[in-house]
Amino acid sequence: MAQPQKFFENLSGAGKAIGVLTSGGDAQGMNAAVRAVVRMGIYVEAKVYFVHEGYQGMVDGGDNIIEVSWESVSSILQVGGTVIGSARCKAFRTREGRLQAAYNLIQRGITNLCVIGGDGSLTGANLFREEWSGLLEELVKNEKIEAAAAQKYSHLNIVGMVGSIDNDFCGTDMTIGTDSALHRIIEVVDAIMTTAQSHQRTFVLEVMGRHCGYLALVSALACGADWVFIPESPPEDGWEDTMCGKLSENRARKKRLNIIIVSEGAIDGQNNPITSEKIKNLVVSRLGFDTRVTILGHVQRGGTPSAFDRILASRMGVECVLALLEATPETPACVVSLCGNQAVRLPLMECVQMTQEVQKAMDERRFEDAVRLRGRSFENNLNTYKLLSHKKNVSELPKSNFNVAVLNVGAPAAGMNGAVRSAVRVGITEGHKMFAVNDGFEGFAKGQIHEIKWGDVGGWTGQGGSILGTKRTLPAKYFDQIADQIRAHNISALLVIGGFEAYLGLMELTVARGKYDEFCIPMVMVPATVSNNVPGSDFSIGADTALNTITDTCDRIKQSASGTKRRVFIIETMGGYCGYLANMGGLAAGADAAYIFEEQFDIRELQANVEHLTEKMKTGIQRGLVLRNENSNENYTTDFIYQLYSEEGRGVFDCRKNVLGHMQQGGAPSPFDRNFGTKISAKAIQWLSRKLQETYRKEEGNVSLLLDVHIVNLSSSRPCV
Repeated sequence: MAQPQKFFENLSGAGKAIGVLTSGGDAQGMNAAVRAVVRMGIYVEAKVYFVHEGYQGMVDGGDNIIEVSWESVSSILQVGGTVIGSARCKAFRTREGRLQAAYNLIQRGITNLCVIGGDGSLTGANLFREEWSGLLEELVKNEKIEAAAAQKYSHLNIVGMVGSIDNDFCGTDMTIGTDSALHRIIEVVDAIMTTAQSHQRTFVLEVMGRHCGYLALVSALACGADWVFIPESPPEDGWEDTMCGKLSENRARKKRLNIIIVSEGAIDGQNNPITSEKIKNLVVSRLGFDTRVTILGHVQRGGTPSAFDRILASRMGVECVLALLEATPETPACVVSLCGNQAVRLPLMECVQMTQEVQKAMDERRFEDAVRLRGRSFENNLNTYKLLSHKKNVSELPKSNFNVAVLNVGAPAAGMNGAVRSAVRVGITEGHKMFAVNDGFEGFAKGQIHEIKWGDVGGWTGQGGSILGTKRTLPAKYFDQIADQIRAHNISALLVIGGFEAYLGLMELTVARGKYDEFCIPMVMVPATVSNNVPGSDFSIGADTALNTITDTCDRIKQSASGTKRRVFIIETMGGYCGYLANMGGLAAGADAAYIFEEQFDIRELQANVEHLTEKMKTGIQRGLVLRNENSNENYTTDFIYQLYSEEGRGVFDCRKNVLGHMQQGGAPSPFDRNFGTKISAKAIQWLSRKLQETYRKEEGNVSLLLDVHIVNLSSSRPCV
């Protein structure tokens, strides 16, 4: 690709050396973080070194610490684990080991360290930094280094990134590897559900999480599990009777399977372990259900990283290099974390201490404090699961006398069904009567409306597409009929789940309020579109699933090119006039270029990219990948770019093109989309409930678009219409 604009004019790494290492347990996405550190470091003209085998390699030195080039990290983006190795190191825990590590770094001029690992690895890095000046003094005293070298390399900068599938580090919404581990879990759950339904079985699924129940909790939320056991929130005394009663009720309602998810570190209120085998024996002895145990184990650590983890790790890696370049001797060690949708820097030891406080709270049976310390995201997940997993008796439900309609509008998006399920069940717990509208606004006008109950949406979270049916039709030409249907069914509020057409539809209904009193009701929209083009929202339901589809396809295409050298692939993605899928897909797949509508390009840039690929073919990386958003330019079409590249690359490389099409809208929703849709729909219904109580059928009514700028922590509802 042509030389990008210099975004970091005032930051220069000239004369600086950066070492990058991975330590502790491996996690998918670590390689993407390593790649980002290397390429960002080289981009700002710093020297970058691999430290192989973690701290052990730092202590051993020699070939374990090597300078790397841009090409050194090619083709590692899609590889799981860590290509530079990770190892536990007893020697580094001793001062003698750290003294040897300091000597090895000084020999190469490395005074900037990027450490990718868990809290133990980061704590060790901070101790190393604090001892650095003393270690140099000792090296000078032992005549291992000159005094001038000690003065030149007088301070060590440390920046950490957390790589852990358990998501057990406080201060960040997500750690590198967590989303990929959830993908492995949900793939297994979806597969298990088919066999469980065939035989009317109960499955007890044990997932990782020795000290943190995040994986168990989110996977339970994403698949609608009957019960979940996590260490931060043990079940109340007598849980055995409660759980067996719930399983029996579900079977009585003709549910053919039960899923129980157990974190490997699950405990009861007395800190006694709750094992998967114990749960199985309980179900068999009490209920006589055919029960199986599946322990996922290290399969959760393996496999290709998800698109989310690749992008998260890449963004964190860039921020890590920036933090190292901006660091001064007075700057405390920091950790790059995810807050909402932003990479931020937090004091490393404050986050480590908070993480350790969680375990202390659990040991002391202060479980409410443990949940709170995990953060708002964890707490919100837990509260949403409790809200959706257990149906209350009719006598326990409030009586609101409000009817709430739910419909899908626009193109189908994976995760829509999970959002509908969440809306229906939360609405019922709020005391509302819930109505489903088939086929969008067109179905609304035709009276395709029926009451939908708790059991009707069972098993919807894992279903792709739109079970209710969806159309792009806008409501303007059906105003009279829609008003009639609202009046006939006494609809008190409206929840619309969809994309830009849903946004426009609510705008039209809002404008028509002066003429139609029926439209003066609270309305809320939940963004759901693979294009991710709803104004004001960082994420839309379905975009993550589509992005994973694109990334998986690009991985396969790149693999095919490895056998046939000197080949460039042109890939067209969906997105309309929004370049999100092409841009993020290019980042996640390691594309050479991404053409999007928001960033205009001309023939000169196309020519520069062809020249870049021509030069690339002279290296050991003899393949190219170019992504194009479907409406990026009306003249420079996919066919035009393909023909241009084919002609200009004649004799150097050949070209292939691939239009991904509607496969980006299909498939089972990703864990992120299931979780996001579930929580944001719950927020939507709760917002409607408040508005119904506050402003029901006031003259001007209320309309709002439920948006959230956070990835996991859904805490805001900003009016945008």
